Amino acid sequence: MSAETTRMLAVVPDPTSPELARTLDLAGYSWKAVNSVAEASESEPQGGWAGVIVDASDDVDAAWTFLRAMRKQRTDSTPALLLVGGGQLNELEHRDDLFDDFCLNPFHPSELEARLRHLLTAEIDVQSADLVEYGELVLNLETYQASIGNKPLDMTYMEYELLKFLVQNPGKVFTREILLSRVWGYEYYGGARTVDVHVRRLRAKLGEEHANLIQTVRSVGYRFGQSRWES
Repeated sequence: MSAETTRMLAVVPDPTSPELARTLDLAGYSWKAVNSVAEASESEPQGGWAGVIVDASDDVDAAWTFLRAMRKQRTDSTPALLLVGGGQLNELEHRDDLFDDFCLNPFHPSELEARLRHLLTAEIDVQSADLVEYGELVLNLETYQASIGNKPLDMTYMEYELLKFLVQNPGKVFTREILLSRVWGYEYYGGARTVDVHVRRLRAKLGEEHANLIQTVRSVGYRFGQSRWES
């Protein structure tokens, strides 16, 4: 069993959907379903929760209530993965501080597992790293870490995957549909809105000085190139 699966996950709500329970069990994760932050605190194992998965598919308001309460009451920044339905993507606007990553439901088990691995894996030392660089932006392909101007960027798994794809194809214009198929995969359940949400979040994390590295090409899609601040 890998290091990231030795601690327990909290899963909201209780009961958990059969699909999510089966995916977690087959992936080797220990988990417990709860319905409130108080219940999560009472059931918290020694060493704390490794992370929390909040399924908002059926009751998005209850999901936001739980996440707000968790962020308010806990000081250890327990990583949170949000499951949302395809019609709930608008709910993600202006709530980035309440969760660390999200996954569309129905989900593909391999995608959910990949997001959980990235969310829960601790930093590791790598002696020889495979790096992708563009100006001050550096992506480490072995540790899934990124930095700009030597400042680490805190990104979700899919944000990193999208940025990596764009950085490796500078100057090329990609439609939202192509980005969905190339970054998320042909089996991904979602739409163009998914790409827009991730681009918006990436720009915010790159900061004002570098946000324009990801350029919008009107009526087409997106292109990665120089920011307006670079010579």
